[in-house]
Amino acid sequence: MTDVIIVESPAKAKTINKYLGNQYTVLASFGHVRDLPPKDGSVRPDEDFAMDWSSDERGTKQIKAISQALKGAKNLYLATDPDREGEAISWHVRAMLEDKKLLKNINVERVTFNEITKQAVQHAMQNPRELDQPLIEAYLARRALDYLVGFTLSPILWRKLPGSRSAGRVQSVALRLICEREAEIEVFKSKEYWTISGTFLTSENAAFTAKLTQFQGKKLEQFDLNNEELAQQAVNLLQKEHFAVQAVERKKTKRNPAPPFTTSTLQQDASRKLHMSAQNTMRTAQQLYEGVDVGGETVGLITYMRTDGVQMANEAITAIRQHIGDKFGDNYLPSKPRHYTSKAKNAQEAHEAIRPTNISYTPDQVAAYLTPDQKKLYELIWKRAVASQMQSAELDQVAVTLANPSKEHLFRATGSMIAFDGFLKLYKDIVDDQEKDPSKQDISTMLPSMKEGEETQTKAILPEQHFTQPPPRYSEASLVKKMEELGIGRPSTYASILGVLRDREYVTLENRYFIPQDRGRLVTAFLTSFFKRYVDVDFTANLEEKLDDISDSKTNWKTVLRDFWDDFSKAIEQTKDLKISDVIDALDHDLGNHFFAESTDGSDPRKCPSCDTGKLHLKLGRYGAFVGCTNYPECQYTRRLGVDGANPEEDDTLKEGSRTLGNHPETDEAIVLKRGPYGLYIQCGEADPENKKKKPKRATIPKGMDGNAITLQDAVGLLSLPRTLGEYPTTGEAIQAGLGPFGPYIKVGNIFASLDKTDNVLTVDLPRALEVVEKKMASIHNLGPHPKDKEPVLLRKGRFGFYLQHKKTVAPLPKGDNGESLTLETALSILEEKGKTAKEKAKKKKTTTTAATKTTATKKAATKTTVKKTAAPKKTKAKKEKED
Repeated sequence: MTDVIIVESPAKAKTINKYLGNQYTVLASFGHVRDLPPKDGSVRPDEDFAMDWSSDERGTKQIKAISQALKGAKNLYLATDPDREGEAISWHVRAMLEDKKLLKNINVERVTFNEITKQAVQHAMQNPRELDQPLIEAYLARRALDYLVGFTLSPILWRKLPGSRSAGRVQSVALRLICEREAEIEVFKSKEYWTISGTFLTSENAAFTAKLTQFQGKKLEQFDLNNEELAQQAVNLLQKEHFAVQAVERKKTKRNPAPPFTTSTLQQDASRKLHMSAQNTMRTAQQLYEGVDVGGETVGLITYMRTDGVQMANEAITAIRQHIGDKFGDNYLPSKPRHYTSKAKNAQEAHEAIRPTNISYTPDQVAAYLTPDQKKLYELIWKRAVASQMQSAELDQVAVTLANPSKEHLFRATGSMIAFDGFLKLYKDIVDDQEKDPSKQDISTMLPSMKEGEETQTKAILPEQHFTQPPPRYSEASLVKKMEELGIGRPSTYASILGVLRDREYVTLENRYFIPQDRGRLVTAFLTSFFKRYVDVDFTANLEEKLDDISDSKTNWKTVLRDFWDDFSKAIEQTKDLKISDVIDALDHDLGNHFFAESTDGSDPRKCPSCDTGKLHLKLGRYGAFVGCTNYPECQYTRRLGVDGANPEEDDTLKEGSRTLGNHPETDEAIVLKRGPYGLYIQCGEADPENKKKKPKRATIPKGMDGNAITLQDAVGLLSLPRTLGEYPTTGEAIQAGLGPFGPYIKVGNIFASLDKTDNVLTVDLPRALEVVEKKMASIHNLGPHPKDKEPVLLRKGRFGFYLQHKKTVAPLPKGDNGESLTLETALSILEEKGKTAKEKAKKKKTTTTAATKTTATKKAATKTTVKKTAAPKKTKAKKEKED
């Protein structure tokens, strides 16, 4: 007779079972065992926000397994993760067991641990508690809010803005941030300015560079020298002057280490330093938390990775300080421990920061037992935690001012050097290239020794042209940081939010920066026009505060829902009479400058190129927005938007149906550019009327290629695809560039990697192809070797969502599951339960098709027989009447 412990994942269950022994049965719930069914009416405001819950096949299976294990048990311990979501999972498990009346005479208790170590788990088992009702109510409120917004707004989007996918409470605000930043970039007007720098020699012939800061007795502002002529005039004047050292300023500064990681800062640094996505970061951190086999022992290497707290347990601080003293020496150890507090808005500091569970497990010691991603992330977490308790870095800064005899012109040179590296010996902070903070740069620039009054020799004075730059697009790191600063959502949800935006094709991630697509911009424009309050940053942040108040027992969760729904339902009611013309006008007002950008020649960007008298305007059709002429129906000119994935130029091409480009240099067959139902394509030769099986070779036109500008050489290149670029270095497999149904790609073996919009499939070279393939391979997550054949178990993303693959066996993940918390053990279970080989899938499809064909044929035959049987009596009766 054993007691039962419920955790989320098999990996966690396996680790805890080793710590506690055979007196407990540890089972996994595989995450949530039930959820709100995705249909209207699952949350009913009219019934005081009553909710319907349903369980999928996997959840039902796990509850059945738990039910079997409970037979004869005295205690049920709910040991899911120590956060709001973990509390909710425990609540769902208990509720489903209660509904089945399986908890009679069974004591149900909740246990939590911030780290999966033997000591932490045993301590938790000795100190159980009851379920945290306020935390559960905060979950219920959040889940209801997300459901009500999503299932109420999305249908309106589908009706009033065809082509859009969905809206979400936090998702839509994050999308708005991305779109508004892009709008800022588009309207940005670059301004020219010049700076002047001089290279000087000291009396000891040492060279250094200084920047002009004062000219003709006036402090030099950014745009004082705004053209080449003014800059050159200044250079000519300065070249006639002699400069001496007017002042030398020296000071010491300190740089303090950053606190250990929270969920948000971990995602930011992993993105900047390791180029890991937020989803991959959280998935890998989950694996490190749940346990890794280190030398035959399963060890949880880090503390819980969903936290806003920056504090660490006193025992951990003591161990880290001991390590610093032993490894680096006492001069790297502050006189007393460092204690941190969070500055993030709405921070919840119930848990420790993310840190190693045992500081003696150094990155080098455990590297052999970790996957590449696990190794990189663990090293980042370990170093950040240790550095947070190290001594500050000390910098010697020097500033030298040079002046001409009249003191009208001043140059200034600054330099610094690291006097004591402190924590920088272990961990250096970096920021995005487009968001550099000069105060955080670690580059040591040393100036030669100088003293006041010392004469210098002018070696060169040079002007340099600059242009002001628009604000940078958001990267994953900077968007996560912005959302946290604004108090939007919870850091633990950021990875899934950003994933949804990409999956909905509202944004793309190019070179690590978010670019909003037309579909996303249209949705944002619609919501800001008609539901502005509900995509407002302050409103969303205030709602997060109310959810936090619920978990702190400061407010009632039903009150929060009622207040929200009263106003939200009124806003929804007002859209019932919303006309499509109102929607179009609003979109045209907000996005007119985007879709009808100013032309370089000064012509009217809205002038219809077909009829000359009409104006171009946004219109809505069954499949989304497009551009049309105001003279419709007389003028039927249309132009698709990027939201449809079409080339804007192609609508002006081939109005007559086809255009001959020339003859193929090898076959001498005519190559013709034609328009088909799905766009432009190239055809070589003509169909043979006597041999219908022989068809002319055809090639589609890649997106981004202007149909008007296609040459014979381009056409020949497209017809000859795929083309071989070389061999893959490690395997010797051919690397090919080709064009498929989803656009240009690079292929190596069974790996297909899409090319970017800026790549030309006809000219892409081997180095670029290798870069694209490596990027694709990095997105395929290796969960570990299969225990049977040691072949890798892969997590991949396909057209219809995430799926698992082991050799030729594949298994889809549930809809909406991005595999963030997936472990090898869980993956093996899913592959065993749902896995099918490509042959099985094809066979099933063929069987289904054959069965459908037979059914159709049977129905037709039955219909035919019925008709004959029915007609026969009529014919007989008619004949009889004629005879009579």
